[in-house]
Amino acid sequence: MAISRRRGRLTAAVLLVAAVSFLANGCGGAGGGDDAGAAKSEGAAARFEVSSMLKPSGRALGVVDDKTPWQYGIVKTFTKEAGRAPDIREYYSSWGDDFDTEGNTFLWEQGQLPMMELVPTDASLAGIAKGRDDAYVRRLAGQIAAYDGPLALSFAGEMNGPWNSWGPEHAKPADFVAAWKRVHGIFAAQGVTNVIWVWTPHVVDSGTTAELRPYYPGDAYVDWVGLIGYYGPIDGVAFSSLFTPTLRRIEDFCGKPVLIAETGVAQSEGKEAHIRDLFRGAAKAGVIGLVWYDQRKDWPGGHQLMDWRISTSRGALAAFQVESARSGFGHSFKSG
Repeated sequence: MAISRRRGRLTAAVLLVAAVSFLANGCGGAGGGDDAGAAKSEGAAARFEVSSMLKPSGRALGVVDDKTPWQYGIVKTFTKEAGRAPDIREYYSSWGDDFDTEGNTFLWEQGQLPMMELVPTDASLAGIAKGRDDAYVRRLAGQIAAYDGPLALSFAGEMNGPWNSWGPEHAKPADFVAAWKRVHGIFAAQGVTNVIWVWTPHVVDSGTTAELRPYYPGDAYVDWVGLIGYYGPIDGVAFSSLFTPTLRRIEDFCGKPVLIAETGVAQSEGKEAHIRDLFRGAAKAGVIGLVWYDQRKDWPGGHQLMDWRISTSRGALAAFQVESARSGFGHSFKSG
């Protein structure tokens, strides 16, 4: 789904208290490849290590919108309506922006894993791959390494979506893979150990037909797969048709844990049933979590305003609360 990727500037500071530890059963090192052993002379190693978090034992429940980490209202609203605080708070950051250390620390200390969608709206994937923006990537890597907490990081999400300036109509799969590896390599060279690398394609459907395998950077460069798909008039209204076909395609070339990184159910007469179907289908599929887009937004490519919020009706709200709990979503990332 095409979502406005705008990010406000940090305007306030908050005194941070009460740190929260974030441990889940896991294994292995963070997404390293041939570049993992590169010299770390360009920056200090991060204080936080995510290796124990790469294979969570439970299912996370998250929320996403286009606000900065400091704009905490979406978390408060979601907590009140969903009946529990989210485990993941996803947001968007434009290519060229600095990392918001204080904002992400604030989220982490409140108990949310920050997930940043790094959006290359005004950048060329081919240019990134050739090193044109290396100075920015080094600066960003250093800023993230200095942040004492974990960060789930997605770069150029929905790379298979034709509506994006980095999508199939503007860049080749090889450009995306090369750009991803370039960014990943710089982070590895600077000893960044607090990043969970999340590859986030849109589900394959009638409007997103590009094959996914050519866009996959490889197991050495990815920690989680983060699928994006919405229950609506275009994508589909059943887990079996919306997510299952893509999950099966991904299984052919990737065995990484799967997070539903963006989803929602549009308002309709069937919204309650669709919410039930989403949670039951996701649980059966064995995903590690689900992140909800709790906003109203125009459908991509058109002017139809869709309402994805869980509170559009009492029935929808009840269905969300009951099914998310029944299917075991929540409490994946909690104090040790």
